[in-house]
Amino acid sequence: MLKNKSCPQVVPSLEGLFIEDIAVGCEHVLTLSSTGDVYAWGCNSEGQVTKCSNIKLCTLKFVFTAHQKHCIDCTVVLYVCVPAWSWTLEPRRSSKPIFVQIAKQVVSLNPLELRLPSRAWKVKLVGEGADDAGGVFDDTITEMCQELQSGVVDLLIHTPNSFADVGSNTDRFLLNPAALSEDHMVQFRFLGILMAVAIRTKKPLDLHLAPWVWKQLCSMPLGGPDLEEMIPLDSFVAHSADGRLVPVVSGGQNISLTFANRTEYVERALEYRLHEMDSQVAAIREGMSTIIPVPLLSLLTAQQLEQLVCGLPEVSVEMLKKLVRYRDITESHQLIGWFWQSLEEFTNEERVLFLRFVSGRSRLPSNPADITQKFQIIKVDRPVNGLPTAQTCFFLLRLPPYTSQAILAERLRYSIHNCPSIDMDNYMLTHNTDPADSSDTED
Repeated sequence: MLKNKSCPQVVPSLEGLFIEDIAVGCEHVLTLSSTGDVYAWGCNSEGQVTKCSNIKLCTLKFVFTAHQKHCIDCTVVLYVCVPAWSWTLEPRRSSKPIFVQIAKQVVSLNPLELRLPSRAWKVKLVGEGADDAGGVFDDTITEMCQELQSGVVDLLIHTPNSFADVGSNTDRFLLNPAALSEDHMVQFRFLGILMAVAIRTKKPLDLHLAPWVWKQLCSMPLGGPDLEEMIPLDSFVAHSADGRLVPVVSGGQNISLTFANRTEYVERALEYRLHEMDSQVAAIREGMSTIIPVPLLSLLTAQQLEQLVCGLPEVSVEMLKKLVRYRDITESHQLIGWFWQSLEEFTNEERVLFLRFVSGRSRLPSNPADITQKFQIIKVDRPVNGLPTAQTCFFLLRLPPYTSQAILAERLRYSIHNCPSIDMDNYMLTHNTDPADSSDTED
């Protein structure tokens, strides 16, 4: 019987073996030898090294090929039991958006590898110690949604109504009709993959797309009412969705708009505006089709598809209460009452930040039954009135003792506003492990 060790130790069973790759988590370790054998050990009842023999040789060859090529953007590693891809991303301070880094890699994969029920790939962040047991995947999905809607990635644009702040959908986004390069089409296909993965995994995306986009993805016909904006009245040109003045027919800028040709102009302008994003929509549907049966989308309304992909914009406290599981504390404890009172007093924007703090996500599915992971709250023996901590991989919140509800709310607000990203595993283990957990006691 081996004891737990808090510092690195030699693994006698691996002596004499050449190790090609190693993956280290907070509780388990996987190693890949040059002979194609996988060994695993960690937090179990015996502490022994285990050899995995059910790995296909073709998969291992692919791993070795990826390493031999010294691929900069990604490293494919083996994931025991469930086939998953692991991406090595550049540090978050890099000028290359996470969306762009992952898009380039995912679209070239066999779609069969992405049709998983919980996580389609695994993420490694270069320079950061976070080990992806699900939380890093969720967190990077949230960051990619933010990149899309902040202009870091130029696939989306604000609706024309948003510039004048009049009419409907002023807070929504359209597909960028000017994004037509080959790289853009790859990224739009990846956006389609993201949407389909959100449907399969039941983990919604925080995207605010205009109804126009959802209608087109459902193959619903568009009409004049979908535009709801004025068009210039001097020649055969019109403003595109991104504000460019474009001819609606060949040489339209040289054709004066007259009373006699007004009907033709309206028809041409509507035809252009209603189809200016067809290429982008087709690329998204192509990406979705690799994961889900796209023809079935025509059976949905635009609102239904949006709800499947994006879930609920409001974070419901009542839904969280239905999902909660208490550990080392009871529902009747005063601390729990203070916690729920604080969450109910938060604005929805603050509850979104809280959800990301504890899960890496910014939205909940519309159906509570689609949430398979329990929201866990643990009372920890820490200094009074300290800051709460969380583990996104496990949808887990750790609450220290507090002397009042106001202090709990203030500490929780501070944490969700100042800790949007996942911390390093080693730091968290050092600071969030109770002394008794790290002692050399027998397992």
